[in-house]
Amino acid sequence: MKPARPDIDPELRALLADVPLASELTAEVLAQVRQFASAPVEPLLDGRAVNRREIVIPSPDGAQIPLSIFAPAGADRSTAAPCVYWMHGGGMVMGDRFSQIDIPLEWLDIFGAVVISVDYRLAPEVSGTTLVDDCYHGLLWTAEHADELGIDPARIVVAGASAGGGLAAGATLMARDRGTPAIAAQMLIYPMLDHRNDTTSSRQYSSEPGVWTREMNEFGWRSVLGDRTDGNVPGYVSPAVADDLSGLPTTYIDAGTAEVFRDEDVDYAVRIWAAGGQAELHIWAGGFHGFDALYPHARISAAARRTRNDWLARTLGPASGA
Repeated sequence: MKPARPDIDPELRALLADVPLASELTAEVLAQVRQFASAPVEPLLDGRAVNRREIVIPSPDGAQIPLSIFAPAGADRSTAAPCVYWMHGGGMVMGDRFSQIDIPLEWLDIFGAVVISVDYRLAPEVSGTTLVDDCYHGLLWTAEHADELGIDPARIVVAGASAGGGLAAGATLMARDRGTPAIAAQMLIYPMLDHRNDTTSSRQYSSEPGVWTREMNEFGWRSVLGDRTDGNVPGYVSPAVADDLSGLPTTYIDAGTAEVFRDEDVDYAVRIWAAGGQAELHIWAGGFHGFDALYPHARISAAARRTRNDWLARTLGPASGA
């Protein structure tokens, strides 16, 4: 029997009607999808007053981690800028540092933020903590080079969408436990947080084609975790299993009602509150996974983005020492 589940927003449903959807992801399909999962960033930079810089930093295991740095052109260098450190989505198995980059570039426009996007290595070519380690080391490099980058070290926001949201949460837990770097806030956009994949919303969005289904989610997590059993999965990789969510920076979490990650995202916010932390939670009625990235001009998408912007405006505040 088909489970009851929240319907997709009518405007989004109409936009999605002609999109070919699948219910599962396989190694063969992934190889094909990866060829089209990356989009050029140049069209997004046209008309923007932005300076772009590409660098590569070494990881502790000797691999190279690319970072893209986007800074407002002609900015007042006497005032340190906020920074958004961005992790892209793609189920931990696809995408690159330019995926969903239009989201943080909007914060460059609005807040004069320096946006730094990390190209972490993907599963299944790497597994375990490698993905989140790459993200953390890029974050550490960013904080260590704050002066050079014109960044206010007291206003670094860690942000990501989908898999990137989960990696943002994991990197933030790492930073808390290691005592560095300081993070002002974390923005988790429909984050992929729980490898167990057994919530009500996970079961609701399975067995039928969708943007991201329970079966696709299982493939992504299996690619990252391999043969690891539940007791051997670190909270840095699957933040939902972290024992302690105290001491985290102020957090923003959003998701749609019509997606796999809805319930694990709600639970993460509840656990932050239970630990005495601050989290703002928005669950958008009728939103499917990635709705605002796919259709940014839909009414619900515009509302979601506007609400994030308002939260960031309140959270960032003036430059430290201003």
